[in-house]
Amino acid sequence: MRKFIPLIVIVVLIIIIIPVVTIISYYNRFVSMAEEVQNQWAQVESQLKRRYDLIPNLVETAKGYMTHEKEIFINIAEARSKLAGNLPPQDRMRGENELGMFLGRLLALVENYPNLKANENFLKLMDQLEGTENRIAVERMRYNEKVRIYNTTIKRFPGNILAGWFSKVALPYFEIEEVEEEAPKVEF
Repeated sequence: MRKFIPLIVIVVLIIIIIPVVTIISYYNRFVSMAEEVQNQWAQVESQLKRRYDLIPNLVETAKGYMTHEKEIFINIAEARSKLAGNLPPQDRMRGENELGMFLGRLLALVENYPNLKANENFLKLMDQLEGTENRIAVERMRYNEKVRIYNTTIKRFPGNILAGWFSKVALPYFEIEEVEEEAPKVEF
């Protein structure tokens, strides 16, 4: 009987140690995966914040350039229309000076910003919006992948049993709601 005592102790230890190590291992895996999911969500939020900060700034910048260009062209058109018809010389001079002033502002604008055109501002705005949306899509995909791994782990055996013991529940995927499926319209 004494020969079997070490064997019995080893078997009992194995029967106790393997489940305890498995439980500890799964618990630590759940914690690590939950932290990875939270970290990835923080990345999604970071990109969403970038979108929230970027879009109004870009829209206002484009509006500012368009307003500036529009104002100059409106001023030029108004000054030119004032010159139509038979005007006394003094009125004509004042009108020409006014038109010259606006044309000078337009030339200064073109010299300082040779490529400044409304369509280029729109293109830049769209590039920035597209880049931001792509970053959000990438971070959302990475988040969903972390959630998939976590959810799969807590649904597979023996993880499903241990997840119940530790009150671990499946996490939601970041899906597009029906209202968000339509692209937002940016109006100027």
